[in-house]
Amino acid sequence: MPELPEVETVRRGLAPVMEGRTIVSLTQNRADLRFPFPDRFAERVSGQKVVRLGRRAKFLTVELSSGEVLVMHLGMTGRFTVSGHATAHYKHETGTDPAHDHVVIVLDSHDIVTYNDPRRFGFMELWPAEQFQSYPRLMAMGPEPLSNHFSAAYLDTALKGKKAPIKAALLDQSVIAGLGNIYVCEALWRAKISPKRLSQSIPGQRAARLAPAINDVIAEAIEAGGSSISDFASASGELGYFQHRFAVYDREGQPCPACGTIIKRLVQSGRSTFYCPSCQR
Repeated sequence: MPELPEVETVRRGLAPVMEGRTIVSLTQNRADLRFPFPDRFAERVSGQKVVRLGRRAKFLTVELSSGEVLVMHLGMTGRFTVSGHATAHYKHETGTDPAHDHVVIVLDSHDIVTYNDPRRFGFMELWPAEQFQSYPRLMAMGPEPLSNHFSAAYLDTALKGKKAPIKAALLDQSVIAGLGNIYVCEALWRAKISPKRLSQSIPGQRAARLAPAINDVIAEAIEAGGSSISDFASASGELGYFQHRFAVYDREGQPCPACGTIIKRLVQSGRSTFYCPSCQR
């Protein structure tokens, strides 16, 4: 599933195409994705100006001139692509099957933004902008990495007394918004912290290492356009390449780039965890 860097890469690709433009028409080619589309979806979105395209955690948000916010989630295989005038600036090598083009947005610039999702785990919802603070899927989210609200001091408070393994705590979106399995594994390696260590043991010196490690991994992954290990591609059709910088993720049986110890894999909460048993304590 795309994590924060992949979703931010999509946002950065769509924003210059969509912001300030009017949606001439929206066509939905089925009744639902993971959930049913909003009532009168095409009617409520068509004719509206895109005020701003943002992101919160792994969600894309489109502020519309109608006073509603279009909230979009990519699920596992969702992908936006751009065609039309913007192809002069963006590659359009999607490799997608048009049979899975579920939403097609035509802009007044004659650009076309298409949402393709073979497995249909993504979704789109509309919510009043003035009530967006109460949008249920985001209400309990923790602070964003790279934000002024996230720091070692925050981790000291958030992890105090928690008995869950630190890997599980970092995947908890109420602790930190947007982190997923890939970047948690990489951040814990950089911070030299075992994924099995209890969260309550992190505050202090370990938190001082972990907070900047998380920020560095996320910032570098965004710069690299995310990680393409399965279906992810940006709105321009280009693949991310941060996967070429993985130190531990998906590298079971290979040597640790820091010490040469063989990287191990274990399963935590149904997810694969990759770590160096020598570097990470």
